Amino acid sequence: MNSLVHGMNTSEVEVTHISSHGVWLLAQGKELFMAYTDFPWFKDQTIKTIINVEEQSPGHFYWPDIDVDLSIESIEHPDRFPLQSKGSDSFDY
Repeated sequence: MNSLVHGMNTSEVEVTHISSHGVWLLAQGKELFMAYTDFPWFKDQTIKTIINVEEQSPGHFYWPDIDVDLSIESIEHPDRFPLQSKGSDSFDY
């Protein structure tokens, strides 16, 4: 008899620290830092909103409460991804 349950494969991802400077995310054995200067979407959010993160596919993270999705590459190299929010309605292209 096979007792394995088939379903969606979910990876472990965890917000490990939130400070006045940014957010630390632990995923795939790496601790990733997201400074508010590079990731302003998180700055004025509640803890509940920030810790509600899913790894939808390997290296791709999604915060459903604020509709933000980021890859490991964009977190590690924010300079390569210049699109940044200046507010809730305006973007710098």
